[in-house]
Amino acid sequence: MAVSQEEGTGLRVMQGTGIVAGLLALLSAWPVAAQSRTHAVIITGIGGEPRFQAVFHEWGATMVKAATERWGVPAEDVVFLTEQPDRAPDLADGRSTKEEIAKTLAAIGRTAGPDDVVFILFIGHGSFSNNEARLSLPGPDVTAQELAVMIDGLGQSRVVFVNAASSSGAFLEPLSGANRIVITSTRSGMERNLSKFGGWFVAAFAQDVADTDKDGAVSMAEAFEYARVETRRAYEAEQTLLTEHAVLDDNGDGKGSGEVSRESLDGALAMVTFLGRGAVVAGVEAPPDASPALRALYEQKQALERQLADLRAVKDTMDPERYESELERLLVDLALKNQEIRRMEGGGA
Repeated sequence: MAVSQEEGTGLRVMQGTGIVAGLLALLSAWPVAAQSRTHAVIITGIGGEPRFQAVFHEWGATMVKAATERWGVPAEDVVFLTEQPDRAPDLADGRSTKEEIAKTLAAIGRTAGPDDVVFILFIGHGSFSNNEARLSLPGPDVTAQELAVMIDGLGQSRVVFVNAASSSGAFLEPLSGANRIVITSTRSGMERNLSKFGGWFVAAFAQDVADTDKDGAVSMAEAFEYARVETRRAYEAEQTLLTEHAVLDDNGDGKGSGEVSRESLDGALAMVTFLGRGAVVAGVEAPPDASPALRALYEQKQALERQLADLRAVKDTMDPERYESELERLLVDLALKNQEIRRMEGGGA
């Protein structure tokens, strides 16, 4: 659907929120800009028992394969740290010790750019006592505060940290921050039972089950919602009490939301953050043979999309009228930019 120049000019002078809602509906069918690079770190902690060791390793290995084979993250940008590397010598990069985790994140921090995404997934057991949260690792555990320091070293890159462990909710506040998405399988450190959320979160990327808007990509918001709903269904099927309540925080307030929608406090950033080429679908990147002028238009479009994502991420900190005004401006500019691209590509108005 195209927006004519006359329509675009008219949009600028219309008042009220109706135009914003209409443009949101219009643009919901358009893909977001591709991220420049994804760095993925998959960590499985100690299992404690053979059955848990096997499950944690399977989930981790499946996530590694999904990242590289399904979503196109280069193998050199994926690190798999596991309790038993010899279980998958072709996939594992080392043992999941605190030292190896720190070394891995430090290395990424030296190379990751401000437009990159650093995706960190922890699968395993966690603990919470004396007001201190920990990930259970081979050797010394790592605390939430220690991990926060490591993640601070990633600079301005967008960080996605998914803690699919028991007691993971206690990691929410220490790791929350600007340009970060923190997902935990429990809402507090007091939910200490084995977490099932991680298996469903991995399935969201490994299987064709979570792309609810059918845009060929799975956002972090879609993966979270799929895993949250399926976790609840699993407990209901077993007729057992739900002992884990996943939450997502991406507005930096350290509180988290138990459900993601366009009306929830969290989710704006997660809706536009993807794994690897999951964000790269038809119409986003300039064609390989594009002229310099056409390539410039695509770059301008991507810049507008980044501004739109950033605006949505800070919606709750802005005056509502100012937010609506800025949103309308960006949506109209984006609509007109898409029209320019279509015209240059020969698609007409």
